[in-house]
Amino acid sequence: MAKQKQIKLGAIIHGVGGNVSGWRHPEAITDASVNFGFYKQQAQKAESGKFDLVFIADGLYITEKSIPHFLNRFEPITILSALASVTSHIGLVGTLSTSYSEPFTVARQFASIDKISDGRSGWNVVTSPLEGSAKNYSKAEHPTHPERYRIANEYLEVTRGLWDSWEDDAFVRDKESGVFFDPSKLHTLNHKGEYFSVQGPLNIARSRQGQPVIFQAGASEDGRAFAAKVADAIFAGHESIEEAKVYYADLKKRAASEGRNPDEVVILPGIAPIIGVTEEEAERKYQEVAALVTIDKALEYLGRFFEHHDFSQYPLDEPFPDLGDFGSNSFRSGTDRIKQTAKEKNLTLRQVALNVATPRNEFTGTPEYVADRVQAWFEENAADGFIIAAALPKGLDDFVDLVVPILQERGLYRTEYEADTLRGNLGIPIPANRYTKVNV
Repeated sequence: MAKQKQIKLGAIIHGVGGNVSGWRHPEAITDASVNFGFYKQQAQKAESGKFDLVFIADGLYITEKSIPHFLNRFEPITILSALASVTSHIGLVGTLSTSYSEPFTVARQFASIDKISDGRSGWNVVTSPLEGSAKNYSKAEHPTHPERYRIANEYLEVTRGLWDSWEDDAFVRDKESGVFFDPSKLHTLNHKGEYFSVQGPLNIARSRQGQPVIFQAGASEDGRAFAAKVADAIFAGHESIEEAKVYYADLKKRAASEGRNPDEVVILPGIAPIIGVTEEEAERKYQEVAALVTIDKALEYLGRFFEHHDFSQYPLDEPFPDLGDFGSNSFRSGTDRIKQTAKEKNLTLRQVALNVATPRNEFTGTPEYVADRVQAWFEENAADGFIIAAALPKGLDDFVDLVVPILQERGLYRTEYEADTLRGNLGIPIPANRYTKVNV
């Protein structure tokens, strides 16, 4: 009998949280974003729940109006390296921009984490939506949305080529003969393209999982095309199961059109469950979080998606302002959705700001109810799994302690890890070294 497909889970470790005022919660650790003990606890809690991965997000530009977590947080490569030493099975995924970094350096960094963790690293490939990022990298201007994806395509081509610099049995290390490596199994890339000129080879070999797992969050047209072509796993964000099912079907179809096996492309929507022993307790927890957010902070948070646009200039209780194409060169899919939803539902600026800052999702309720919703999304082809964000300081603990056992009892989720590499647990095959393939 074929083994039953099972839900994949990841946890985003988001310090003081994605809520603009979450740090004010009575149970919040106010320095969590730069507190290694907090990151260690969250990673180990996720690993105790047999999660596939922990994820560290990142950004390259802040203003005084950025949410607290963005103002003062760990850089992903550094914190993932530290977490590798205090975990043993869980995957370690971090964000790094293709618009403001160099392929050779990034290839070394993720290959190093892959070695340190013995095959558990993953790279969330982003193109950096905020135009202000250019100001921190000596750039005259931020690349346009389509150009950022052209850069990213070539970037991945270079990085993956560098990761194959050494065939898996290249290092002989024979003390008797004095042969440290087989020169015939070392390969120079010699890439010359539109954006990059990289000779190689890379000065670190492949890990047991071959190459780091590539994650991407493609939602715009350019993003979806890129994700379908290069991503092993795709982060997503949807407000309803209907919307998620359309996206899921589209990405699987696109992956197939790229000659890929759709079952080997894992789609992981992000959710922020709020769990209570009763429905009333779950609702109370939501209201506790929502009450922390003032309308001024909500407007600032909304503004970030639109290049920190000042929304305080508009009347709060009139229809959401007509912004035209504003936001199309930043968080394009997100800003398009905000504008579309506001128009379709005839929402005021106040309603939009509060909805964005304190979203109410369908994963709020009792453990059984949340497990039901997770199961429905999974079985109805809206998701292969989920990235769990903590809407409350103990949100991850609640999900691991209360929801995971229900999913395990239903046979939908592992009770033990199948493997000790990220690819092994996600069910994504090890990529053959391109040079080894040629020689076979």
